[in-house]
This record gives sequence, C-alpha cells and structure tokens, in this order.
Amino acid sequence: MTVHTRIRKFNTKDTYPEQKLDNDLCQAVVAGNTIYLRGQVAQDLDTRENVAVGDATGQAEKAMSNVAQLLKECGSSLEHVCKITIYLTDVRHREAVYRVCGKWLKGVFPVSTGLTVVALARPEWLVEIDIIAVKPE
Repeated sequence: MTVHTRIRKFNTKDTYPEQKLDNDLCQAVVAGNTIYLRGQVAQDLDTRENVAVGDATGQAEKAMSNVAQLLKECGSSLEHVCKITIYLTDVRHREAVYRVCGKWLKGVFPVSTGLTVVALARPEWLVEIDIIAVKPE
C-alpha cells in the first residue's frame, strides 16, 4: 500500500548541472490528505527556465502560479493552503512579495512565516515560497 504520492519527480543533476548534485526529489508529496510542496521559485515547472530575473514581484507571481498549478495536480487548490513560508534574499522586497502572496491567498487565512536569508539555491532567485496544504475529501 502506498502511503504517499510523489508529484513531478526529478534529479538535481538535471536541475543544477553546474553543482554536481545527484539527489532524487519531487515538486510535491501527498501524504494522506496533506500536501507538501517543494519551495517554489521563479522557474518554469516544465522547462526549468528562470523568469523575472531581478524582479521580486515577478518572481513571487511565478512562484505562486507554480503553487496553484502543483496544488491542482495534487487534487487541491489555493483555498486549502494551511501554511506559507516566504524566504527573501532582501528584506526590502517584503512588501511587494507579501502583496503578491496576499492577492493569491485572499480570504484563505493560512499561518505564515517570513524569513530573510543570505541566498537561495541560485543567485538569480530573490524569493522562495514553501507551502503546506490539504487535499479535500
């Protein structure tokens, strides 16, 4: 019996070829009715192309678009987001990024954590958004 489902499996050697990594990961795990999303950034889920380089607002939009797409693929939607964690490389992006997230999650009322970090996995990423949601029965 499978207790969880892995969505969009990949290996880091394909995603980060310059870093000589070899980790088997996925974009989402559905465990029971809980959905754990990989931290989403401004990268196209299909092509792995980075978008909105240098634009925190555009990066937040792409990350949230990815979140919505992945939740749909998992059988859920934004209204079922329980926890959001937002990572910023510069606290000055906070207001713009939080406005984007607030727009996408209007009326949802998730718990939220915000962090400013030194860097993300790629230097061009300014924003990463981590989500935990549930799958409705």
